[in-house]
Amino acid sequence: MAKYVVKRTILAIITVILISAITFFTMYAVPGGPFDSEKALSPAVQAALEERYGLNDPVPVQYLNYMRRLVFELDFGVGLKTGRDVFATIMTGMRTSAKLGLSAAAVAIVFGLVLGSLAALNRGKLIDRLVVFFSTLATSVPSFVLATLLLLIFSIQLGWVPAWSASNPNYILPVISLAMYPMAYITRLTKTSMLDALNQDYIRTARAKGVANYKVIFKHALRNALIPVVTYVGPMIAFIITGSMVVETIFSTGGLGQEFVSAITNRDYTMIMGTTIFLAVLMVVANLITDIVYKIIDPRISFD
Repeated sequence: MAKYVVKRTILAIITVILISAITFFTMYAVPGGPFDSEKALSPAVQAALEERYGLNDPVPVQYLNYMRRLVFELDFGVGLKTGRDVFATIMTGMRTSAKLGLSAAAVAIVFGLVLGSLAALNRGKLIDRLVVFFSTLATSVPSFVLATLLLLIFSIQLGWVPAWSASNPNYILPVISLAMYPMAYITRLTKTSMLDALNQDYIRTARAKGVANYKVIFKHALRNALIPVVTYVGPMIAFIITGSMVVETIFSTGGLGQEFVSAITNRDYTMIMGTTIFLAVLMVVANLITDIVYKIIDPRISFD
């Protein structure tokens, strides 16, 4: 186990470095710069700003300087358009994004497992058809369309749920918007895995020995059906925690996703890099944890 964790950690570091390099050089390959949209800047002022932030150096030199500060000083830099510390901005946005993301992930996992199990245990019956219909519908509707419809119907037309407010945040509609697609995907994945597990020999043996039905379902079938679900859930949680860019923008939650959209619009290089690296680290850590959870769920899995 320890050898595997060390090997995966090294691969994770290499992955983050590759992602940072691709993002950095792609970002600079796009024409324009963070100060091009400033109407009042004279060429002399713009040149001074570029020198101040090191933007007049060759791009490879800028990348090496950025990574040196990040690795050895843990310095994400400051926003080129806001002047705020990038890491502090990420942490501020994460307070909202983490609440939304963890809530949405919990809703998606719980309802996905329950609905998928119900559909598998009632295969071919009405409840199975309803679950399949609504899960298919949920996977077909983009999150930004669902978010817009929920905001229009329940906040504007009916007035049942207040719109997002910094002083009185309401998480219901953003959580539903973020959770709907992963919940539907987990439902379908759970149903498929559960049906496969229920047809295994050890399930028939357990039932033949007179084991209680709920033990057969929850202790044997569901536990073994969880492995494919865990594969999806690990990266899903990391992705949702960082927040959906479009959903957060629609509801104006002020989370990390909205900060990332603003950074791209303003060509704020340091904010784009900081957010991308932060997301990459979350994703590789989530994948590593997922592999370790495999061993907990099924001790037969070997990392050799």
